[in-house]
Amino acid sequence: MKKLFAQIIKFGFVGGLCFLIDFVISTALFHLLINVTSRSAATAVGGFVGFTISVVVNYILSMKFVFERKEDMSRRKEFVIFVILSVIGLGVNEVILLACSAVYEGSTALMEVFSDTLWFAASKVIATAIVMVYNFVSRKIFLEKK
Repeated sequence: MKKLFAQIIKFGFVGGLCFLIDFVISTALFHLLINVTSRSAATAVGGFVGFTISVVVNYILSMKFVFERKEDMSRRKEFVIFVILSVIGLGVNEVILLACSAVYEGSTALMEVFSDTLWFAASKVIATAIVMVYNFVSRKIFLEKK
């Protein structure tokens, strides 16, 4: 149990760093794109690019500091599995971001209270929290030495 707790703490630090990378990139792209495209397109592109860059950093740090590698698994296979699990997480991430965007666009009250960027940032925090739980559980099941 102590080992699992330590692993969750390490995962939290790696996840926190990767969240910051994802958050800064996706929010900056959203902010840049909102003036030249639709809110949904800016949301999807910002979310996709930020998430993708953070996945590469997350793989490197997770497999070095958080999870114990399976000795019988090549790094190539490990990375492919990591990416597949992350793509599923990306799908969940995008669905949540787009759902939050739809709620925002459907509510003039929310649009009066929250700026586009603030609403996107809050949506990103919600999506990240949900995807983080999925990521830990799926990586523990599929990538870690038993």
